[in-house]
Amino acid sequence: MNPALHTVLVIASVLLLSSLGGWGVVAVILRWARVPETPVQRAAGPGGASVPVIAPRDEPGSPVLRGGAWIGVLERLAVTGVLLAGQPVLTGAVVAVKGLGRWADLQGNPGSTERFIIGTLASLVWAGACGLAGRTLLG
Repeated sequence: MNPALHTVLVIASVLLLSSLGGWGVVAVILRWARVPETPVQRAAGPGGASVPVIAPRDEPGSPVLRGGAWIGVLERLAVTGVLLAGQPVLTGAVVAVKGLGRWADLQGNPGSTERFIIGTLASLVWAGACGLAGRTLLG
């Protein structure tokens, strides 16, 4: 096989496995840890259609962490990518950006904080394993 094609296939496969496979891994870890899912209610949407609405978990007015699944996908892509590129120190920047970006949302919301920490660690471990496996395959 052409070495350039091999490199492209390994990188694409590992990034896909990391980002999408991690979604399931994180869900399983959160279930094992018995972290409650974000409650979803239904409300009337445009044209009378029933649409899902995220309900507050702890108490009225408590923040709900929105976009967590997509942030996790991007986090795994970034961590796996920096490991594939041979720049593991940049993983710290990914973790810092995520933590700082969620800092205000996590204050005073223990349920969300627990889910954030467990989900982030599970996501990082999966992305790290994928990145290291990909680096090994690249030789």
